Amino acid sequence: MDKLSNNSILFLGLANEYCNALESVETVDKEEFIDHMLKLLPRIYISATDLDLPVIEETYADGVLDEIYYDSVRRNLEMLMGEDDTFLEVFVEDMKFSDTPIAASVSECLADIFQCLYDLIHSVKDIPQDHIVDYLAICRESFDAYWGQTLCNVLRALHSIKYSEKY
Repeated sequence: MDKLSNNSILFLGLANEYCNALESVETVDKEEFIDHMLKLLPRIYISATDLDLPVIEETYADGVLDEIYYDSVRRNLEMLMGEDDTFLEVFVEDMKFSDTPIAASVSECLADIFQCLYDLIHSVKDIPQDHIVDYLAICRESFDAYWGQTLCNVLRALHSIKYSEKY
């Protein structure tokens, strides 16, 4: 493979922008952060679904993000979101068997997405382009199985925060 597709390059750029936004969450106010996420998350979703990648058999990538850094990012998000960090989750398998609402956390959802995108960005930094596709495929498989739904759920919560109250 000589070069990455435009969609792959776009996705990597959006993943990098997302990671930078979460790593610098302490420098923005809540309204600015929510506005940025409401614009960035849909673009990431569309870009991820537009990735046209070959199926990679038995490919595995070690995680790059350590638990301490993950928790640091999550805590900073939790502090920023304050009382708006918790939302009711409806897309949980156990929900259909539950008599009580199931709570989720904006900060944990965003940090989970961060973990996948951070691992991608830092795994592909210094490798040849033909190997980047493997990491993109791993990230896409993870999107399909997990973080794509997480992104939709947290987007719904952020939309609710933005449009149901005044800052």
